[in-house]
Amino acid sequence: MKYLTLRFVLTLVLTHLPAASAAPVPAGPMTPSAPQLHAKSWVLMDAATGDVLTSHDENEHLPPASLTKLMTVYVATNEIQGGRLRSDDEVTISENAWHTEGSRMFLDPQSKVAIHDLLRGIVIDSGNDASVALAEHIAGDQNSFAGLMNVTANRLGLRDTHFMNPTGLPAPEHYSSALDMAKLARAIINDESAYYSLYKQKHFTWNGIRQPNRNLLLWRDESVDGLKTGHTEAAGYCMVTSAMRDGHRLITAVFGSTSMKNRANDAEKLLSYGFRFFDTQTYVKAGQVLSEPILWKGISRTLPVGSLDDISLTLPKDRSRKVDVRVKIDHPLVAPLAMGTIVGSLDIYDGEEKLTTRPLISLEEAPAGGWWKRAWDALHLFFLNMLGSDNFTYK
Repeated sequence: MKYLTLRFVLTLVLTHLPAASAAPVPAGPMTPSAPQLHAKSWVLMDAATGDVLTSHDENEHLPPASLTKLMTVYVATNEIQGGRLRSDDEVTISENAWHTEGSRMFLDPQSKVAIHDLLRGIVIDSGNDASVALAEHIAGDQNSFAGLMNVTANRLGLRDTHFMNPTGLPAPEHYSSALDMAKLARAIINDESAYYSLYKQKHFTWNGIRQPNRNLLLWRDESVDGLKTGHTEAAGYCMVTSAMRDGHRLITAVFGSTSMKNRANDAEKLLSYGFRFFDTQTYVKAGQVLSEPILWKGISRTLPVGSLDDISLTLPKDRSRKVDVRVKIDHPLVAPLAMGTIVGSLDIYDGEEKLTTRPLISLEEAPAGGWWKRAWDALHLFFLNMLGSDNFTYK
């Protein structure tokens, strides 16, 4: 009897115990939210792809202060590379340039200064006098030079930027955005690589006055090699920075931070976040044959197709990611076709998540075949169409 009673009690207890939960499934790698910053707006961008990794109010129109000078230098170096200007040309410093307020290179009026020295004075010393002198030499006056700056901004797709002067001194309708300044930095890195080394120089001496670069990260982080700082009362403390680690380059743009120290800390936090949690990989090489669909009415039976450019993506780090490249051709490929003709699309997926879509192009010229080949393929395509078949792509 005691045995039966004990058995009954055990059965009752076990019956009412909560069911054991299933073992938790390990989650994939998690990417934390971006760090908290002091700035009003910011962008973290991958330099190779232009992908924005994180941002806050990236399109807000804000005064860029001396970040303006990134465009001033970009316009000038474009003129040099186009053969319309020489880096050793001498510029006569006007009274107007000499009188310009704010940060200075300490130029003497009526002196002659080589353009390559003015560029150093603009980038390292943030010289307003040097910026005005260069603008006057290139375009005659500041207003005309600002016109060149705005034309260039439009060409680069800087939709939230408008310049009124080459210095960044406060002016009505003089504004930019964190995203546009990151795009401009990327253009400088890619288009003006011969001059990019200017941005990592720590000191410049002119007229016996040695001035330091205001980018504090040049001293704190060996991977940082540019670009520019800015400050006015209206703009706060601004900074555009770039760094390279293990072949991976990131760009930050920070607007409206609260102090020189905080803008450097803000940029440093963004760089650390980007390098720690993201990487860039090339998933398709330019000219790589991705497929060889049927070519109708051509000399060849098939046509190699692929991408015009490398397709690289910046994504959160994930060793388990399985990327799938899918080729899509909606219509028969009928000769003649020129090399580089868009013939469809290629989609890159991570599982069932589409990451990007790019044009699919012909990688070779496809001349038309003889009359018999054209007639036979026309008949073949006619019957496929009559039957409602979409089997026109592959053999």
